[in-house]
Amino acid sequence: MSQALPRQPAAALVEVEAGLPYDLIETLFFAYRDFVGDPDRILTRYNFGRAHHRVLHFVNRNPGLTIAELLDILQITKQSLNRVLKELLEQGYVESRAGETDRRQRLLFPTAKGQELALALARPQAERIARATGRTSASDREAAFRYLAAMIDAVPQGGRGLA
Repeated sequence: MSQALPRQPAAALVEVEAGLPYDLIETLFFAYRDFVGDPDRILTRYNFGRAHHRVLHFVNRNPGLTIAELLDILQITKQSLNRVLKELLEQGYVESRAGETDRRQRLLFPTAKGQELALALARPQAERIARATGRTSASDREAAFRYLAAMIDAVPQGGRGLA
């Protein structure tokens, strides 16, 4: 691993339980930090945060998503979603339309501006994944996908889980 870990002074060392996969925990931490860091830098230009990124990502990937489905996917409170969604709606990144069969239902769609930002956020992440998977075989990539998928607690109840 090329990431240099900070060293603790001898007095600060804590006895660790045998068998804990600290190497994987730390590697996952650093991978996640860098994976979200790329879009975080882009989001700051828009005064958006990670919650905006997640909402925009899933609305862009699932046009016509209902608010209830989005809540199931994100596992956040309605209050948290409303604040972020309001900003995305007001700034023209997402639009809300009435459902075709139930006019009370609100369906979420990315605007062209929203699609452009979602792509700009996904591109550096896709490049990071391509660099990592370019160094591995197709079976290694599939194993990594299965490994990460196995860490997920459950598929959202809205039925829109992993593709």
